[in-house]
Parts: sequence; structure tokens; C-alpha cells
Amino acid sequence: MSQEAIEQTEEARPQNPFPEYPKIQGIFKRDEKTHKFIEGEWALPEFVYLKDNIWQWTEKINGTNVRICWEPFSANQISFLGRTDKASLPPFLLAKLRQIFIVDKLMAIFRLPACLYGEGFGNRIQGAGKNYIPDDVDFILFDIRIGQWWLKRPDLEDIAARLGIRIVPIVGQGTLIEAINLIKAKKLKSVFGDFLAEGLVLWPMIELRDRAGQRIVTKLKHKDF
Repeated sequence: MSQEAIEQTEEARPQNPFPEYPKIQGIFKRDEKTHKFIEGEWALPEFVYLKDNIWQWTEKINGTNVRICWEPFSANQISFLGRTDKASLPPFLLAKLRQIFIVDKLMAIFRLPACLYGEGFGNRIQGAGKNYIPDDVDFILFDIRIGQWWLKRPDLEDIAARLGIRIVPIVGQGTLIEAINLIKAKKLKSVFGDFLAEGLVLWPMIELRDRAGQRIVTKLKHKDF
């Protein structure tokens, strides 16, 4: 198939406005038996090339992945989905999401279909959930996609403020090596209390993409070492 034919095929393919969130690649390859990181064996060549650059660090929240799908021209304007289309959300979390996200609020901000990606977290969600919120659950935003566009951090913060929702906190910036050393030392406390954070999600200071057009993002967890 010629390159022109491939491009025409891609253009003709219908785009899902609410895709599953792209998998975030761990920073190193993993041992097949222990599933721990193999230090020094970088998962992607892009990480090697960018390891000495400055990255933005956000706290990784230990929760369950949630998609808030907004379709203003549909009869069912708001859909609450999990990480996959088949995943089900706990009823108590679903009830909380329905309190937070209402049509009037979303209509005032989004005139086009949009997908808000975040974590449902708190009591009864994952083993560490009660450390974040002992007696309740909540939603915390980490990304928004409108059409084929991912929003920038300042826009995420603005929308979170207008909706009155949380956004994953920025906890620092530095090189990948510095982030690795911090996680290995087990010194990263959560913004939400006196307990160890699950880890970091690391973003280049300027959005970058690989040859396949995927954003370059990586993550580190304390349990990976």
C-alpha cells in the first residue's frame, strides 16, 4: 500500500472522541520474573536522549482510572467510564461523580465533545485509598482531550478551578535521574498526608511525541525498585 493510500485510510477511519487513556510507559524495562525495573535498561530510546533534560513531576495517585465523557449534542450528554469500555465503576464512586459533574457546569465550559481523564480515589478504592480520604471518595483530574488535542497544564488548571475539582499536584521538576534517585530513596511523601506517595508521572517541559505520534510521558513507582 502506498503512503498516500495509508494516509487516506487513516483520514477515513472514524475517530473515537473518548478513547481509553494511552498506557504510560515505565522508565525502564522489567524483569520477566520479578516485574521490577532493570535499572539502566531504558524502556525507550527517547528516555535515554532526554534523561538529562528538565521534566515536570506530578504525583501519581493510587486510584482507579475514570473517564468523564461529555457529548453536548447527544441525548446522554455525560458518560462515566472506567479505564476500558468494559470496566465498571464502584457504585459509591459513580454516585459521587454524578454529584460533581452536571450538565450546566460542563456546558458552560465545553461546546464540543471532550473527555476528562482522572482518578477516582479515596476510601474503599485500592488498599491505600483511605490514606487520601478516610471517609469519602473524590475525582482528581490529570488530562483532558478535545478532539485530537490534549490540553496544556495551564488550561487543565483553569478548567479544574472552574469545575471546582482537584487536579494532580505538581511536586517538583528535574531530570529523570533525579526523579529515579528520589523514588529509590523512598523520600517522596504524598501531598495528601504523611504517607509515601505511589510515585511520579514525568512530563517533558515542552510536549514531545515519538515517531508514532504518541506523547512522551513516563512514570515511576516506589514498588518498581
